[in-house]
Amino acid sequence: MSMLAYHGTAMLGRQLLRLRNNPGLLILTQTMPISMLLFFGYVFGSALAVPGEAYRSFLVPGLLVATASGGIMAGMFQAAQDTHRGVTNRFRTLPMSRAAVPLGQAAADLVATAVGTVPFLLVGLAVGWRVEGSALEAVGALALLMLFRFACTWAGIYLGLLTRNEEAAGQLGGATFLLPLLSSAYIPADGLPGWLRTVAEWNPISAVATALRDLFGNAPVPDGAAWPVAHPVAGSVVWCAVLLGVFVPLAVRQYAHGER
Repeated sequence: MSMLAYHGTAMLGRQLLRLRNNPGLLILTQTMPISMLLFFGYVFGSALAVPGEAYRSFLVPGLLVATASGGIMAGMFQAAQDTHRGVTNRFRTLPMSRAAVPLGQAAADLVATAVGTVPFLLVGLAVGWRVEGSALEAVGALALLMLFRFACTWAGIYLGLLTRNEEAAGQLGGATFLLPLLSSAYIPADGLPGWLRTVAEWNPISAVATALRDLFGNAPVPDGAAWPVAHPVAGSVVWCAVLLGVFVPLAVRQYAHGER
């Protein structure tokens, strides 16, 4: 086993123990998406042109992606907390791969997200959502969702290491709640004003949400959309590759150099 894999696995175990020892946070992160599904699905669904079960089928993939984008906030807060409390500095003194700590954090977040997706999907099925596509397409949709969460977590880790203050990271992370609102996660983008529709369609969340709806068979790809939404699977993969290509080296470099 390579040094990175060995040390990364150790950091993965440390992060999972951290989650186990903080059950309140874990329960909150698992139940919040379900609460939003019930609220948006039954309150907003009655006010839209696509009410009831049809809207909830549209909403479930969007909420999955909106929750995945929360990896930015989760990664930012955990990285800033470790840095602020001096844990990161102690890790830097150990003879271990510089990529192991952020990799372990991102991997642990991915495991927690995968586990938390199961009850959300069960509730989705209970309120009328169904997988209309093939089983292979559904697996592909979930894999794409996990890839997006992984990419968002790396972005958050870099920002948390850059912020180095858990209070500031918490406030900045809260602003990421706006990202799904500027996308097609909750409502179709084709009804938005011209400039706002352009912003929404070039939001990575819109591409991934459209890809999941297409793969699950819940909604067709909209006509006349920007390229990432018109080709949602390819657009999602490109967005994930860009996020990982930018933030993985930045996060590793920021971790290695610290405040220098």
